[in-house]
Amino acid sequence: MTAPESPEHDQIPPSRRRFLLGGALAGTAGAAALGLGGALTASANNGGSGQPDHSGGGNQIGHAHGGGAKGPTFRHGSTVDHEANGFHPTDILRDFDYGRTSRTEDGRVLREWDVYASDEEIEVAPGVKYPAWTFNGRIPGPTLRCTEGDRLRVHFHNGSEHPHTMHFHGMHPAEMDGIPGLGAGTIEPGGSTVYEFDAEPFGVHLYHCHVGPLAEHMARGLYGTFIVDPKQGRPAADEQVMVMHGFNTTFDGEGNQLYAVNGIPFHYMHEPVRVKLGELVRIYLINTLEYDPINSFHVHGNFFDYYPTGTRLEPTEFTDTIIQGQGQRGICEMRFKYPGKYMFHAHKTEFAELGWMGFFEVTE
Repeated sequence: MTAPESPEHDQIPPSRRRFLLGGALAGTAGAAALGLGGALTASANNGGSGQPDHSGGGNQIGHAHGGGAKGPTFRHGSTVDHEANGFHPTDILRDFDYGRTSRTEDGRVLREWDVYASDEEIEVAPGVKYPAWTFNGRIPGPTLRCTEGDRLRVHFHNGSEHPHTMHFHGMHPAEMDGIPGLGAGTIEPGGSTVYEFDAEPFGVHLYHCHVGPLAEHMARGLYGTFIVDPKQGRPAADEQVMVMHGFNTTFDGEGNQLYAVNGIPFHYMHEPVRVKLGELVRIYLINTLEYDPINSFHVHGNFFDYYPTGTRLEPTEFTDTIIQGQGQRGICEMRFKYPGKYMFHAHKTEFAELGWMGFFEVTE
């Protein structure tokens, strides 16, 4: 995969052209792999705060030529401050929250969670801050995991300055749907509610806020993964969660300037996903991308079995690339035959160049 020629760049919408990375990975293995040059910078009109500039300039982030680049940059492997952000994409990859367990009167497993909505300033690129809306202070929110047939009880607390809900993909009573006007309805700032339902069907699902404007509540970061394991389980594997998404840093609603997996663009280029040679790798892949109609996943040097939505125990195809619309998800299972570093990314050059790429590092 190589960077596009300039005529193709001319087709990129202006709002995205402001955030052309060029050489975001200069001096790293990623630069060699993509043939990139240049630097990512944020203009001085808002100091890289991520907040809209009401003077009309927006969050201008652009492509610097030559040696005069100023402001934040990915050059030489610089990264965001994960500690200040309060979450780390490497940890999110394998972080499964099984909740607090007890038994119902009829003997079933009851799982309970506390989920908090809050407003957080996230550094999404070195020096570039984004005013996010989050579940439990992270993007994506916690990965809630259970087993088919469990009773689930989610205590939702809205600590944000904005009204929110939690809407779960899956099967549940109408009053538990987490949409305005039904059941608990919209949860105002400072309010709480409880969502309670049975875990069905098995598969990989998602949850997200369902308050309008829905696009903004999704784009700001209010989404997470919801996994229901089949009663018989699945074969042992190195299990990982990858949530695909983007950041519309100009707040123009026209497109994203950054794309990522698990919160931070290019993170898995700086910290490759380490896996063992020959071991089964299972990826729970979810697309929550707003402002773009589709997203995709492609792995280099390998193929994988794909299980759409994870609701069947047999794969539908053996491939190296799949496409998902917003809200679609599935399970990818693969084994690496040879050691080394293998790139994975969106198979759309623009998304990859703007942050949606990483490496698997396969060791014996």
